[in-house]
Amino acid sequence: MPRCPDLIKPTPDRLFTTPAHGERRNAETRLAELSGYLTPTDRFYVRNHDATPHIEHDDWRLEITGDGVERSITLDYAALSELPRVSRIRAIECAGNARRFFAERFGREAGGAQWHTGAIGVAEWSGVRLRDVLDLAGVTDHAVDVLPEGLDAGRFARPLPLDKAMADDTLVALAMNGEPLPPDHGFPARLVVSGWLGAASVKWLGRIEVACSPRHTHWNTADYTLAGPRWPVEPPADGVPVTVMPVMSVVELDWPARLAAGRQVIRGRAFSGEARVARVEYTIDDGPWQDADLGEPNIAAAWVRWSFAWTATPGEHMIRVRATDEHGQCQPDAVAWNDHGVLFNAVVAHPVIVAP
Repeated sequence: MPRCPDLIKPTPDRLFTTPAHGERRNAETRLAELSGYLTPTDRFYVRNHDATPHIEHDDWRLEITGDGVERSITLDYAALSELPRVSRIRAIECAGNARRFFAERFGREAGGAQWHTGAIGVAEWSGVRLRDVLDLAGVTDHAVDVLPEGLDAGRFARPLPLDKAMADDTLVALAMNGEPLPPDHGFPARLVVSGWLGAASVKWLGRIEVACSPRHTHWNTADYTLAGPRWPVEPPADGVPVTVMPVMSVVELDWPARLAAGRQVIRGRAFSGEARVARVEYTIDDGPWQDADLGEPNIAAAWVRWSFAWTATPGEHMIRVRATDEHGQCQPDAVAWNDHGVLFNAVVAHPVIVAP
């Protein structure tokens, strides 16, 4: 069965595509293969910066350290599991989702994996609150940043402000959709940071530093930032570090889609960082905007399913969809260029070919 060579799980063509410049360790979900609210684990997208590490359950340890805690501690899996267990349904979305549209709009590629719109998934994550873990080490009144670090080859690390780290729905996840975390998704433990870019949800946790001063790594200063001529520089970053993900909608069809003539039900998903989606609209071939039907559930920091009926006529068509969240944020018609190709959420034209 075909798969990305640096991943563990199979990534067959019927479930995944591999974005250009990320073929070895990135796999994009084929949205046309989704059905229920949750993304099945076997078809949840994968974004790795290094090959999936092989970590033995019994050998794994999590170190909590730094000048922002009263004492350094080390926990094994059993000690972590003794903390109160919680579950949350949350989305994880790569900040570079839809990056390939920068090339379409600006005539040049933004650096990184050239995702379509399938670098997102929603799962039920189960584990313990990060704040309960940190409390074991005694967080001091002077702490400001929390820096989680992974056990991958590059020791991926990206800081969080203390208030986000201590939020009720920031988790150290041990399970995904009711099963232990698979290796590609962070076994034995990963962060789940609700509503923020996927890079904040550090996988293969091995160390967490709690610091009394801001922390900076490559991944919040030289990548995963809004950088370029239209963006202010926030030193030491080259632009504005990405945090909350923007409102966006996706269509559950291949690209391009091929449909039969006649009545079709077009489906998709809409989501908005930490918020709930309030409205989804669609237009066919530049016709008037109309409201799509929203399904249930509609969970903040996850997504909502939407649908509409369409009498498809033979020929080539374009479907455009836009979402608006509960705070009135609506998908724009255009976005400004940024050098790292992050946070593309402009309305796009989804091509559909209808057979006679």
